[in-house]
Formats: sequence, structure tokens, C-alpha cells
Amino acid sequence: MEAALHDARARVLADMKARDVADAEIVSLLEDALSKRRWWLEQWPQGAEFVPGLLAQDVQDALLETHGRWPLCPLCDDPHALAVEPELGADPHWVCEVRGEAVASVGALGALGG
Repeated sequence: MEAALHDARARVLADMKARDVADAEIVSLLEDALSKRRWWLEQWPQGAEFVPGLLAQDVQDALLETHGRWPLCPLCDDPHALAVEPELGADPHWVCEVRGEAVASVGALGALGG
């Protein structure tokens, strides 16, 4: 269980760093979300493979409330946030819903540059 949580944290933190939103205040949002997902995973251990996508969505929701949309789509001129798909599933990706295209796996936004 801890390995799944640490992997999910590392993946989301990598995306935060790749998009320059990894200051201490925002990382604390990640830590808060992680503690809630820890409880969730204790209740449903079979859901370990879903934790990275859920954690990414949790952080995205928290950032929307406090800092605005994140991560912004690198494919479109009009600013909009990427979505996590599948919403509850393994192998989560950041997806541009406007184009219907996968942009990067959760944890791999840094591979896109900028």
C-alpha cells in the first residue's frame, strides 16, 4: 500500500515540477490529498492501481479552488486544463478533451518540455 502511495506522490509531484507549481504551499495540497487517499486505499486495497489518477485529480481540484486551472493544455491556444482519463482506472493519462488526445501519462508532463 505504501509503495502505491509513494509512486502516486512521485508521479504527481513530477508533473507539478514540470509545470512550475511545486512551491511549498502547493506541495502541501499534494500531501493533504495523499493522506485522504491513504485512508481510501486502506478501505479498498484492490484500488492501488487507481491511486495515481485519483491523486492527480485531487490535486487538480485543490489547485482549481486556490490557484486556477492546472495543468494547462500545451496543444491548444485557448487555455484550458487537461483532464485525467480514465477517471477511475489504471494507467492514467492527461488528456486534452477539446482534441480528444492523450498528452502524457500522469507523471510524464516533463517529457513534453516547457
